Amino acid sequence: MQKIIFTEEYCKRENLYPFTYTRHIQDVRIGILTIREKWERVLKMTSANKWEDYYLDDYTSVKIEKEIGKDNYLLIHANVLPTKAIISKVKINKFVDYKGDIKAIYYPWHIVQLNDWALREDFVLITAGRKSKSISKTNKLMNPSQIFLEAGANLEHCILNATEGPIYIGKNAIIMEGSMLRGPVAVCDGAVVKMGTKIYGATTIGPFCTVGGEIKNSILFGYSNKAHDGYLGDSVVGTWCNLGAGTSNSNIKNNVSEVKYWVDADKKEISAGNKGGLMMGDYSKSAINTSFNTGTIVGVCCNIVAVGLTSKIVPNFSWGADGIRKYKLKKALLDIDRWKKLKGLVITKREKQILTDICK
Repeated sequence: MQKIIFTEEYCKRENLYPFTYTRHIQDVRIGILTIREKWERVLKMTSANKWEDYYLDDYTSVKIEKEIGKDNYLLIHANVLPTKAIISKVKINKFVDYKGDIKAIYYPWHIVQLNDWALREDFVLITAGRKSKSISKTNKLMNPSQIFLEAGANLEHCILNATEGPIYIGKNAIIMEGSMLRGPVAVCDGAVVKMGTKIYGATTIGPFCTVGGEIKNSILFGYSNKAHDGYLGDSVVGTWCNLGAGTSNSNIKNNVSEVKYWVDADKKEISAGNKGGLMMGDYSKSAINTSFNTGTIVGVCCNIVAVGLTSKIVPNFSWGADGIRKYKLKKALLDIDRWKKLKGLVITKREKQILTDICK
């Protein structure tokens, strides 16, 4: 029975910090699904033949063959998104020949830049051969054939415009009255969109996130909150983050020059084009009215309190916005547990270990 084995050798994991401090590359969400979930779906992997705990970086081929079986696994580069051309080249026990045009993430801002394409691909993948839940007539719909609601999704008195891209509403998601969605947009399982929210494409609201205000071309991975007014644009927000009321980010410079991000692994700034917003690692938070600078990277487990625009680089476990004061590990873990309890969960041993290792 075939298994998927992901390798990170095709892309330096460090180049995708802050998001790969706390997850493997294949667990990055882009579009509706994570990269892992995309491959599992397109290769029609079932729960019986998913293999989630082995990575070629950690195991020799001899050990893999011994524990899984020779000629019985698929080798996938973790940062590459599945396309029809690539899927046709997937072979047992061999890497794909990635010649020609491929879709892959090498730096954090690529998640934003490829999200439009990924949303459209995932929409087709998830909805093929299926019928949407009926949509209440209180809503104003444009191009309804490109709007899909999962069971339990709840929305009334909203405007959904899918003329420029599909709109996907996940299971048990709630879109409150007065909200306006312009595709391509995904509101994933259990997410809440508060009253009067404006969401532009290409945006992904991950599972169990709560959002409000104005959002454009951004991704929230899951369990994060941007619940109040303020602007989030061309940004990626990890899991278990919270943006305080009035928090906004800049995504374009006043002179429309290149937006550059500092990439620590390469020890240099790299251009992301003329637009680039906030890249925020897991478990980080901002105080009310925080203003994030263009091209800002915030590390894991930060508590941002700033006057004026933030620094463009905020290290892991920062208290403030300049990296001078440290967020003490014991307090950080306690605060994370409190946030998780608000959504009916608790911090896990694995999370504690990962964060302890990062904090060292």
